[in-house]
Amino acid sequence: MEASLAITEEELQRYAELNKLKKEIEEEIKQFKTKFHNHFDDLIGKEQKGEIQRGNYKLQRQIRTSISYQDDSTVQKLEELNLNDFVIVAKRPDADKLKAAFKLGLVEESIFEECKREKLTQAIVVKETI
Repeated sequence: MEASLAITEEELQRYAELNKLKKEIEEEIKQFKTKFHNHFDDLIGKEQKGEIQRGNYKLQRQIRTSISYQDDSTVQKLEELNLNDFVIVAKRPDADKLKAAFKLGLVEESIFEECKREKLTQAIVVKETI
């Protein structure tokens, strides 16, 4: 347990440096991707797959398609066509109303204790203070 408490200034400094480098690398990668996409757009057209080779490296652009449906308009069309079996009705608790009911004393909060799910997210932030 003692080792986890021994965080040095050097470790914090290195973390901050690496985090800065990471951001710089991500920006440079983004610039390369933009350049590569622009090259393929000019060479073979927008949204077209392609491939080029330079020395020992091959650059490929893949085109992936995914289809989704807008909830409201699709449900409306399905209902117009009497295809209600194609519509999913998702029952979910209204957390805001439930909290309000707790505050007003309409429902005892302890009844729902076993139903609660708490999600925790951890984040590390190191900033130079000089």
